Amino acid sequence: MGLFDKLFNSSSETVVKNEIPWIALNSTNQLNEIIQKSSIKTQIIFKHSTRCGVSRMVLNQFAKDYNFKERDFDLYYLDLLSYREISNQIARTFEVYHESPQLLIIKNGIVVLHESHGAIKDIDFSKYI
Repeated sequence: MGLFDKLFNSSSETVVKNEIPWIALNSTNQLNEIIQKSSIKTQIIFKHSTRCGVSRMVLNQFAKDYNFKERDFDLYYLDLLSYREISNQIARTFEVYHESPQLLIIKNGIVVLHESHGAIKDIDFSKYI
């Protein structure tokens, strides 16, 4: 990649720098797994719109601030544009109104916290380990 490619990347998606152990959420069947696993380990779903500047900014801020270990949470990444039906199923399953960007924290089969937009950066994740 040349200097100009680095400065003027034509990609519509900003690359997140931190290595976050994302699990791609691309099947509604995974929601049952998330519910089951949430009794053992906290599950987090990050719903992101790849065409939204605000969503991209929130995702990048989340990645910049994220400082937990893989053993602390399972982190699911949902591309809303590619998997809108999964987002709709999340809203039905967890009885949470759809927003974007949105982060849901799931423990013991229920959403214990959900936030959207700038409020995501204010979450104290250490409370949910």
